[in-house]
Amino acid sequence: MSPETVSTRPLLDKLGVKPGARIAVRNLADPAFMKLLRQRTADITMGRPKGPCDIVFLGASTTADLNRIKVVKSWIEPNGAIWVVRPKGGRSELRDTDVIDAGLAAGLVDNKIASFSDTHGAMRLVFRLKDRPR
Repeated sequence: MSPETVSTRPLLDKLGVKPGARIAVRNLADPAFMKLLRQRTADITMGRPKGPCDIVFLGASTTADLNRIKVVKSWIEPNGAIWVVRPKGGRSELRDTDVIDAGLAAGLVDNKIASFSDTHGAMRLVFRLKDRPR
């Protein structure tokens, strides 16, 4: 896809949210996104879930926010993902490399980026295949 091409896929499809997915949301106040999520799944926890989930959406705007990756990685299934949602461009002190480095420090790798909204981007972090908990 060229930089001028805008994806027409629905946001939840881009983010891999399947019907009935177990979702946790941390530090992300976005009523429009929450409304979309609730249309796809009822299994949404704000904060720490009771059991492993498929996807965690983690809002981050500072380096300190990225430290939460180490905590929330224990919330996901071995084949689950953490989407780190951060302000785009100059709106944030965070760069893609900061998210990548924080993921690596937590034992996770980035494998996808997506435009979350006009103002925010998202990067997906997952366990490497060889590092997935059994």
